[in-house]
Amino acid sequence: MGDDSEWLKLPVDQKCEHKLWKARLSGYEEALKIFQKIKDEKNPEWSKYLGLIKKFVTDSNAVVQLKGLEAALVYVENAHVAGKTTGEVVSGVVSKVFNQPKAKAKELGIEICLMYIEIEKGESVQEELLKGLDNKNPKIIVACTETLRKALSEFGSKIILLKPIIKVLPKLFESRDKAVRDEAKLIAVEIYRWIRDALRHPLQNINSVQLKELEEEWVKLPTGAPKPSRFLRSQQELEAKLEQQQSAGDAEGGGDDGDEVPQIDAYELLEAVEILSKLPKDFYDKIEAKKWQERKEALEAVEVLVKKPKLEAGDYADLVKALKKVVGKDTNVMLVALAAKCLTGLAVGLRKKFGQYAGHVVPTILEKFKEKKPQVVQALQEAIDAIFLTTTLQNISEDVLAVMDNKNPTIKQQTSLFIARSFRHCTASTLPKSLLKPFCAALLKHINDSAPEVRDAAFEALGTALKVVGEKAVNPFLADVDKLKLDKIKECSEKVELVHGKKTGSAAEKKDCKPAPGRAAPSGAAGDKDTKDVSLPKPGPVKKAPTSKAGGPPKKGKATAPGGSTNAGTKTKKGLETKEIVEPELSIEVCEEKASAVLPPTCIQLLDSSNWKERLACMEEFQKAVELMERTEMPCQALVRMLAKKPGWKETNFQVMQMKLHIVALIAQKGNFSKTCAQVVLDGLVDKIGDVKCGNNAKEAMTAIAEACMLPWTAEQVMSMAFSQKNPKNQSETLNWLSNAIKEFGFSGLNVKAFISNVKTALAATNPAVRTSAITLLGVMYLYVGPSLRMFFEDEKPALLSQIDAEFEKMQGQSPPTPTRGISKHSTSGTDEGEEGEEPDDGGNDVVDLLPRIEISDKITSELVSKIGDKNWKIRKEGLDEVAGIINEAKFIQPNIGELPTALKGRLNDSNKILVQQTLTILQQLAVAMGPNIKQHVKNLGIPVITVLGDSKNNVRAAALATVNAWAEQTGMKEWLEGEDLSEELKKENPFLRQELLGWLAEKLPTLRSTPTDLILCVPHLYSCLEDRNGDVRKKAQDALPFFMMHLGYEKMAKATGKLKPTSKDQVLSMLEKAKANMPSKPAAPAKTMSKPVGGSAPTKFQPTPAPVEDSVSSTLEAKPDLKKAKAPGVSSKAKSAQGKKVPSKTTLKEDDDKSGPIFIVVPNGKEQRMRDEKGLKVLKWNFTTPRDEYIEQLKTQMSSCVAKWLQDEMFHSDFQHHNKALAVMVDHLESEKEGVIGCLDLILKWLTLRFFDTNTSVLMKALEYLKLLFTLLSEEEYHLTENEASSFIPYLILKVGEPKDVIRKDVRAILNRMCLVYPASKMFPFIMEGTKSKNSKQRAECLEELGCLVESYGMNVCQPTPGKALKEIAIHIGDRDNAVRNAALNTIVTVYNVHGDQVFKLIGNLSEKDMSMLEERIKRSAKRPSSVPVKQAEEKPQRTQNINSNANMLRKGPAEDMSSKLNQARSMSGHPEAAQQMVRREFQLDLDEIENDNGTVRCEMPELVQHKLDDIFEPVLIPEPKIRSVSPHFDDMHSNTASTINFIISQVASGDISTSIQALTQLFQIESLAREASTGVLKDLMHGLITLMLDSRIEDLEEGQQVIRSVNLLVVKVLEKSDQTNILSALLVLLQDSLLATATSPKFSELVMKCLWRMVRLLPDTINSINLDRILLDIHIFMKVFPKEKLKQCKSEFPIRTLKTLLHTLCKLKGPKILDHLTMIDNKNESELEAHLCRMMKHSMDQTGSKSEKETEKGASRIDEKSSKAKVNDFLAEIFKKIGSKENTKEGLAELYEYKKKYSDADIEPFLKNSSQFFQSYVERGLRVIEMEREGKGRIPSSTGISPQMEVTCVPTPTSTVSSIGNTNGEEVGPSVYLERLKILRQRCGLDNTKQDDRPPLTSLLSKPAIPPVASSTDMLHSKLSQLRESREQHQHSDLDSNQTHSAGTLTSSSSTTNIDDLKKRLERIKSSRK
Repeated sequence: MGDDSEWLKLPVDQKCEHKLWKARLSGYEEALKIFQKIKDEKNPEWSKYLGLIKKFVTDSNAVVQLKGLEAALVYVENAHVAGKTTGEVVSGVVSKVFNQPKAKAKELGIEICLMYIEIEKGESVQEELLKGLDNKNPKIIVACTETLRKALSEFGSKIILLKPIIKVLPKLFESRDKAVRDEAKLIAVEIYRWIRDALRHPLQNINSVQLKELEEEWVKLPTGAPKPSRFLRSQQELEAKLEQQQSAGDAEGGGDDGDEVPQIDAYELLEAVEILSKLPKDFYDKIEAKKWQERKEALEAVEVLVKKPKLEAGDYADLVKALKKVVGKDTNVMLVALAAKCLTGLAVGLRKKFGQYAGHVVPTILEKFKEKKPQVVQALQEAIDAIFLTTTLQNISEDVLAVMDNKNPTIKQQTSLFIARSFRHCTASTLPKSLLKPFCAALLKHINDSAPEVRDAAFEALGTALKVVGEKAVNPFLADVDKLKLDKIKECSEKVELVHGKKTGSAAEKKDCKPAPGRAAPSGAAGDKDTKDVSLPKPGPVKKAPTSKAGGPPKKGKATAPGGSTNAGTKTKKGLETKEIVEPELSIEVCEEKASAVLPPTCIQLLDSSNWKERLACMEEFQKAVELMERTEMPCQALVRMLAKKPGWKETNFQVMQMKLHIVALIAQKGNFSKTCAQVVLDGLVDKIGDVKCGNNAKEAMTAIAEACMLPWTAEQVMSMAFSQKNPKNQSETLNWLSNAIKEFGFSGLNVKAFISNVKTALAATNPAVRTSAITLLGVMYLYVGPSLRMFFEDEKPALLSQIDAEFEKMQGQSPPTPTRGISKHSTSGTDEGEEGEEPDDGGNDVVDLLPRIEISDKITSELVSKIGDKNWKIRKEGLDEVAGIINEAKFIQPNIGELPTALKGRLNDSNKILVQQTLTILQQLAVAMGPNIKQHVKNLGIPVITVLGDSKNNVRAAALATVNAWAEQTGMKEWLEGEDLSEELKKENPFLRQELLGWLAEKLPTLRSTPTDLILCVPHLYSCLEDRNGDVRKKAQDALPFFMMHLGYEKMAKATGKLKPTSKDQVLSMLEKAKANMPSKPAAPAKTMSKPVGGSAPTKFQPTPAPVEDSVSSTLEAKPDLKKAKAPGVSSKAKSAQGKKVPSKTTLKEDDDKSGPIFIVVPNGKEQRMRDEKGLKVLKWNFTTPRDEYIEQLKTQMSSCVAKWLQDEMFHSDFQHHNKALAVMVDHLESEKEGVIGCLDLILKWLTLRFFDTNTSVLMKALEYLKLLFTLLSEEEYHLTENEASSFIPYLILKVGEPKDVIRKDVRAILNRMCLVYPASKMFPFIMEGTKSKNSKQRAECLEELGCLVESYGMNVCQPTPGKALKEIAIHIGDRDNAVRNAALNTIVTVYNVHGDQVFKLIGNLSEKDMSMLEERIKRSAKRPSSVPVKQAEEKPQRTQNINSNANMLRKGPAEDMSSKLNQARSMSGHPEAAQQMVRREFQLDLDEIENDNGTVRCEMPELVQHKLDDIFEPVLIPEPKIRSVSPHFDDMHSNTASTINFIISQVASGDISTSIQALTQLFQIESLAREASTGVLKDLMHGLITLMLDSRIEDLEEGQQVIRSVNLLVVKVLEKSDQTNILSALLVLLQDSLLATATSPKFSELVMKCLWRMVRLLPDTINSINLDRILLDIHIFMKVFPKEKLKQCKSEFPIRTLKTLLHTLCKLKGPKILDHLTMIDNKNESELEAHLCRMMKHSMDQTGSKSEKETEKGASRIDEKSSKAKVNDFLAEIFKKIGSKENTKEGLAELYEYKKKYSDADIEPFLKNSSQFFQSYVERGLRVIEMEREGKGRIPSSTGISPQMEVTCVPTPTSTVSSIGNTNGEEVGPSVYLERLKILRQRCGLDNTKQDDRPPLTSLLSKPAIPPVASSTDMLHSKLSQLRESREQHQHSDLDSNQTHSAGTLTSSSSTTNIDDLKKRLERIKSSRK
């Protein structure tokens, strides 16, 4: 029993795995109890058992297994992780449980399977069960079948996929095991219950006895639709709903039933059969045979093949063509019938795939209805009905309507009957007004036909239409039909039995009457059903469900009632219009009678008085009467006839005439004004429109009439009247009126054709005013019609055409204004109700349909087609040329193009790629020429174009893509995505095809409003693309993923992964998760509500819509301004009217409130954080060829925190006009929000790069305008572009330099020019160099020119990486194909030659003879000769920058004319960390431009000062050379008067002499009372200025340079000692914090600030009592908050952290524990580590740290304080050098020198080294380094060779420093490179050529240069610093010098500069003389 006790102690999960069955049994029991107790499905306990559940069910011991199964069932039911175990557990159940003899085990196994299905794992379970059916053990097969049956019975056919089960059913029926056969029978009955007769076909081949048994069982089944009894977890709430429905009766339930029935379609369950290969080999010969028997044989062979119920897709074009020929041309009617049957078979078997051939066959069949024989007619009817189901009524409408005019009555009858049958398959939504209108018009002709059968057929068709779409939609077309005929139509409508309705049962009918009226918002299950029926018109039953839509007679009332509310507006309007059209013309007597009833009698009498005053009085009375009349009682026609009565419109008095015209306008506005009335007055109005005095009144009256009678009609009347008379003034004014009217009313309904002919007449007019008006009208029309308008005027004279083009150009980019008129009259809707329904199509097609189209089918002859298919490519080309000519000539063509599609399709896979491209061009032409009718050719021509996307040649693919886009623009995407064609293309494993197609889909899918039904078919292939071998395909697939998901939803997409391999599935699912996050919102909803305020009571519902909804609606409509078709304007106008007018006013108010605040929000450190994120790859790097959605989304997210919401909406709107608005706002706010702009600069620049990819010129121009202003502002603010900002903007800006438009190129060049002021030219250089590699020749040329300008302005230093490499790159372009590029390259090199002389030839290396000769020739021609280089550049530069950089914060004179080159070159340019503080204007600043005075003269001028009332200033400044000592005597006398002291000192500080200024400041700080007055801010600024000055490399070049530095040094010491100690400490801490934060500051600056802090630390023991510790600790707290310990440690130098520790340590040492009482000013102490740090320090022993910190302090401050007197020093040093010189004591001497150097770091050893040999100097230096390495190396890592960090950087670079080892800055052993460097220095000093040598001071000054902290000074970094430094010199942007510009780069040279030796020699001489 020992074993027992052992396993008893184990935890439950281990027991479950124990080898002892008892242990496992116990484990399973305990697990079961645990599982039942856990309430939370996400409890971590579940995960423990994840790997064990399979063992639970597959246990080898039967008893234990039972218990395991129970536990497993509970686990699956309750654990959220259970789904992960599905596959393994179910396969375990199948293999190890279903074969068990115990029934209980099997039951539990089945339960577990069903439970997995319930937790949404149905597919996996079904997969495992189907695998089980292949098992050899019949028990397992039976159990699996039973499980599937139960699952189907409980969950229904939606969850359990029937197709795979039905596939294996016949096999089960054939099993030898009776139990299997019985179970198969049971499951067959269950399946039948769900899909009814769809099951018959797949089981037709099983044993007849079994089939008979099944039939018997099937008959017994209840007829009601089955319902699932068990639901998935996600559907559990449906269960509750179902119960409620059952209790409330089955009215609602019916809706659900309807939902289930058409679930499975028999067609879907069938296997497709391939028949094309089985056609008889000689079929095509036989079908052409002369003997009818042979033709019959051929057709019979086809008939047998097409009887297959489902055919595989393929190219059936030839077969259809052959059959069509038989139907159309064969004389044997029996064969016609046979061919028709074959076509029927094809249509039924192929379904949607046959759609592409429908257009060819339908006209032929309809024409063949002339046959009288019933069997032929029947066969043709069957064929055309089957064909109809494969396409849409829209697609074949053209063909059908064409046949309607045929003279043969049988054809007319059969066509009408076909239309009637077709209508039955339609629903109100698939039969929109645009279709109904032409059909009704044609049928109305037929109801008046002489043949009774034709009339009856037409009545039937109209009756069907009435039933399908309801009276409201049809009545407008039946306005002129007399009562008898109308009754007949209604009677037919009652009789129409929608034949197939019975299959869907009454439930569907009940249901359908609900959604029909409310199409706008289908709700609940009913709505879904509704849409489903429409979208799946394939199978019989499904197809027919919609037919019941119209509802039987009883439902009619019900269906129309709700519609009434919607259509009320329409009805009144339409009815009204109808009445008006019919309004009879009244006789003059009747009019007089009616008028006298409403007008005063005197008025009528005086109408024709001869006295004009009486007539005027009469008109006034008339007007009053009209104003008081009610609309209903106003007899409009009578009144206008009275006005027209003599003198009528020939009235001579203008006052009377004006009144008369005004009254006409009033009547039109206030009365029910009909077209009859309008005809009475229009002629007179047109006659007066050109009148100077009455013209405006005439226009007003015309506008009022247009509002009453609709603009299209009025415009047509007015135009024809105006052009039928000769008066040019009237003509031009009429055209002007029309231009305005179109803007006010919108364009819908206008007849373009009629206008165009009138406009052409006007353009040919001799009067210029008429021509001008006509051109203006064309401009307005262009807004609506788009570019296609121009085609009508291509024949005009060039001069006229250029005027028209100029007008169009003006209009480009503008969107049509929102209509403001023509909507008030007819309340809710602006146009006829039906029109609104199809608005998205109709609005645009309106215009396109009106264009005159030419029939070209007769030109597509068989000869031409055979030419295109000829074997000789030249003849094929001729054929294609002819086609292109035909299309060009016709401009707009009708959709019938004969055999052309087949011919062109053949050329798409032509072996000659040129012909393929030509074909693609023709197809593009075809799309434009045919317009939207190209739809019908998508399947047979469009899809083959997509195949071409797989071509290996790039240009062919590009042409194919352009063609597809041109087609899609005309057709929309629906046609492309219908059927399997697109998914078949995607299936092909061609990487080119896949990536192009996916890219295209990713672009097009987001614009779709409704989900394409067959899009799901592409998903499996999309998934295979996600794992394609080709990276580009994978990338494109990932890009397209979110858009697929946007339409299909995550659930469907995730479900589709079921068929993938497990590894692939996981990968794809993770991608789906990512895509889910990026999924864009669908543009559907708002558009739908707009485009269909049809159903229900849409307008009334819309009335109270809250403001934001209205807003979003209009914005989505504007989002897609399809300029070509002008859709949006129509829609949006309606949208607005439909919503009433209150809502918009609210929104505008709200928007105005929102827009008041700043547009950019300043987020502290926001920009730095974004840069860090990008560096750390947390976000995408801004780098792309075209911006993808993820970049745009990322930018949106980043902007959300720092850009105003409303502005962001404008910036990311899809309509370019909003971008223009955004840019305008940004320009307005540029000056007022400088800080905000700079804070968001990176984001603004990124957004602007996106605008560079827009095609709209106006946005681009605006963006460039903004950029010019922006960079001007940045240079004024002395901002310095960061690397991140530059790299994410400049490359994209450079793309635009190659724009074809001149203006844009100029702007871009101007911006590049300005950028050099905020970004170093040498860094710009590589970007522009990259631009020269572009394929765009304009871009190459412009970039080369820009490089030339850079070299000219900045000298050779800008050439990166080296002048040699750069010039070689530029020289390559001398041989360019493009002339402009060659010239630019030559000019650039000539520029370099002018700057640099003959050295150019060395640098550019070998050129071809041709190129070299061109270059030499050009150099000879260029008049310039090489000058003595940089001097010229340097002088040019200030002129280039001076005007821009007025240097706001410096207040100083511009650079003086005689300034030497040196200072200008050293202009500091990089931005400076303290930019924010520097914004403060400081009036008294050093005038650094005056510092360089090599000749020692001092000019003393009055500096430019801000106007203060400091009159005393002027006195002292006027003294010629004020020296401080000359006025010293007075100084003390002034102490009593502080004000005058300050005035005096200010005058001294402002002196032109720098030493005077410094001494004055020193004096100031000697007066303690004054010194202590300086606040923290002032001290901070002062210290910043002084330190910057000390670091300024230019001071060395002054004669008194060293003296100045010493003075500054002394002044710093004075400031530290004399200022208020709290203020100065605080200032230094803030300065340190800022300098560490700012990226642009060099480490030197921070180090000098720290040295000052160390100095302060040394003073602390004396000053501790006078310091406000609370404030200092608050500053330290803030410092530590910004720089936590971790962050400080990451600094490149360890100084900051050591400085901080030292300061805190000293404070602790001096104050002891009391220090903790001084934390009072800190609100939240937890924010930084200060308190913890202080506590830690208190614990540590103070002695060690104390001594250490003092040592550090001493070292640090030693530079500032000069201790030893000079005499002593000199003696002492002389002694040391003697020792070094003697052989014996040399080591001792070096050691002493080292000690001394260490102690007095600023001792001047120069004089001792100066006279010695070079060898001695390097010996001393080497010796010092060896000692240092010995001493320092022991105690620390060799990372810092040289002296200890505190000493490494001495405070100022003066020659008084002691020798510092040159050392290798990277901290390695000293290598030969150091000596090489030194050699270079020596060469240079001797004047030897050193082309790559930087200009540098002599060795001794090098030695005195401080070494730089190890990390910060890697060679690369210094290289970049040096190039920056050089930039800054040329650039001169700051005169407040930045710390980057130090010369501390002692030992390093930069290869990027080539210096002139003469210059170096001069400089060397100057330095030597200054040292003496």
